[in-house]
This record gives sequence, C-alpha cells and structure tokens, in this order.
Amino acid sequence: MRIVLSLGGSVLMGEGLSQKEVSERVLAFADSINRLSEKHTLFVVVGGGRIAREYIGAARELGADETYCDYMGIEITRLNAMLLALAVKNSPKIIPEDFKSALELSLNHAVVLMGGTFPGHTTDATAALLAEFVGADLLLNATSVDGVYSDDPKKSKDAKRFDKLSFEELIEIVSRGEVAAGSSNVIDLLASKIIQRSKIRTVVFLGTPENILRAAEGDVAGIGTIIE
Repeated sequence: MRIVLSLGGSVLMGEGLSQKEVSERVLAFADSINRLSEKHTLFVVVGGGRIAREYIGAARELGADETYCDYMGIEITRLNAMLLALAVKNSPKIIPEDFKSALELSLNHAVVLMGGTFPGHTTDATAALLAEFVGADLLLNATSVDGVYSDDPKKSKDAKRFDKLSFEELIEIVSRGEVAAGSSNVIDLLASKIIQRSKIRTVVFLGTPENILRAAEGDVAGIGTIIE
C-alpha cells in the first residue's frame, strides 16, 4: 500500500522540550515510520511547528510580506524533514522539493521525507496534493487532537467527535470552521477539497508514534476520524 503521512512540526518536535527530549521524540516517530515502511511505501510531509512560527513572527515584525514568510516556513519544514531523515532507516537523506522528485526517490526507497512546496499551502494541503499525485491508497493526518469534532469541545459540551465522515460531511464541517478543538489546523479547507475530489481515504488522528501504526490499520477508536 502507498501511504502519505502529514506530520505537523509541533507533533514531531513537541513544545518546550529539551534537546534530549526532542531527539528521543524524533527517534520514537522514526521507529513507527520504520515499522510501517516494512510493509508499505511511505511518503512523510513534515511541518514547521514552533520554530517556523517564531521565525515567521520575527519576519513579519521586520516587514516581510506573507509570501516571503511562506518561503521561510517552507525552508524550516525541510530542516525538520532532514532531522527526521537521520533516524529513518529506509529514507534518502535528500529532501525533495517537488512531488516529481519525491515519486522518483520512492522507486528506490521505502520512505521519502519532505517539507513544504508551495507558498500559501499548509502541511495538510501539501500532503493531500502529494497523495493525489502519487496515487496514495491512504492519507494519514497526525494532529494535536483526537479527530474531527462537530464543534469546539472547549466551548461546547455538546461537541461530538466523529469516528467516521464522508468527504462531503468533512467539507461541510471545515467550511463552517468548526473543526477539532476549535482549531482550523486539524485539516484545512484546501486539503479537504483535494481529498474529496480524489476520494482519498483519510484518517485524522491524535499524532503519537503508536497511533500512526493504529491509524494505518484503520483502528481509530478513541484516537481519530476516518474520512471516506
């Protein structure tokens, strides 16, 4: 099976951790990726996380426009991918800058790691486009929350976490801006529309090393939402 994993920078690197803790966290994610790659071809799109936010915030204060900030963020996602590549056994240490290069690398490697590609595109949108381009069977979206909600559970006691959604239902929820834990970052509208148009089976789940393996098997009980 061909799988694309969207791995947010904050999910991978954590927040407020020591250098040793970050290294241990990267190794734990790499172990799950290594295990998954024994049976599948895997593409991993890594986000920028806290470091990207800090650089982009400083760049804005210095007068940078949003496109410049996007390019800066893209470079940081690639640095994060380079770091993860050191711990992933079956991946090249070359980080591709476009989908064609990623597909070519996958011919000789079980895992291909990459960062962002286009200004204005989130990690999720990049991963969805990559999944479409390579004809992925499954898109895994590792996030900081445990799936897609009907409303912000921090604001509404009636918020419901979905175990399963159709592509159309996902679009409706995302369009209302009512996605998991009140954050539009769970999955954005562009990514949702790409998933819908290509009918890519997608799992949005709480991003831990263990949950990556569970999500790949379709086991989302208590950890995520399946979209198909």
